[in-house]
Amino acid sequence: MDLLKTIILGVVEGLTEWLPVSSTGHMILVDEFIKLDVSQAFMDMFLVVIQLGAILAVVALNFEKLNPWSAWKTRQEKKDTFSLWKKVILACVPAAVIGLLFNDYMEKHFMTAPVVAATLIFYGIMFILVENYNKHRRPRISDLARLDYKTAFIIGMFQVLSLIPGTSRSGSTILGGIIFGTSRYVAAEFTFFLAIPVMFGASLLKIVKFGLNFSGSELVILLVGMITAFVVSILSIKFLMGYIKTNDFKAFGWYRIVLGIVVIAYLFMIGDPTANN
Repeated sequence: MDLLKTIILGVVEGLTEWLPVSSTGHMILVDEFIKLDVSQAFMDMFLVVIQLGAILAVVALNFEKLNPWSAWKTRQEKKDTFSLWKKVILACVPAAVIGLLFNDYMEKHFMTAPVVAATLIFYGIMFILVENYNKHRRPRISDLARLDYKTAFIIGMFQVLSLIPGTSRSGSTILGGIIFGTSRYVAAEFTFFLAIPVMFGASLLKIVKFGLNFSGSELVILLVGMITAFVVSILSIKFLMGYIKTNDFKAFGWYRIVLGIVVIAYLFMIGDPTANN
């Protein structure tokens, strides 16, 4: 039964990690209904480390683009790839610093269903407003190679917002990119690459904090979750990159608002609107 629950969690992670709807928020909400027979310490680690499967999907789909030592690339292309990684690392600095300083505080005070509901609704509204504002603007940056270091750092600043569950890491960085002149495609693509060092770092911290003393069943649960998230992420990424070629992000904004309202209604139905999962 736990394996079936793990597969469901892996599907949710793979779908929501890349769509701007908050994977952590969805995982917290799903955890309200699907309880694995594991310790709370393992579950806290699992909800972060399962994202490694999703990150590996980005690496698999973009290995050639991300590999600066590729024999198929020209000298200039290799130089551009190194430049891309420098921009990614620069953009990771704000979230890394704030995350290290306030990670424990965030976990203690913000990993709750009410916070997720509030941020789902708030950023859903923001997506609709930003898309309306952006409707008649021409993107300043329509090619990832033309993304400058200043804009990359600004996008990284927006990533700090995602430390609050329900915000969505991809959602906050895509919003930042669009507001500061990138096309939707460039914003989404850079967001995917930005996730690689961020989530590898977050997963490493969680594993170190938990320790390597996994039981056999815990290891199976972790691997099944990661593999499921990897496979579903491949499909999710391909869908999103095709979708935004001809559509904006308003649909995701409305989805977030509706889901946030449903969560609030559920919390009041169970009689504890301030419930912590």
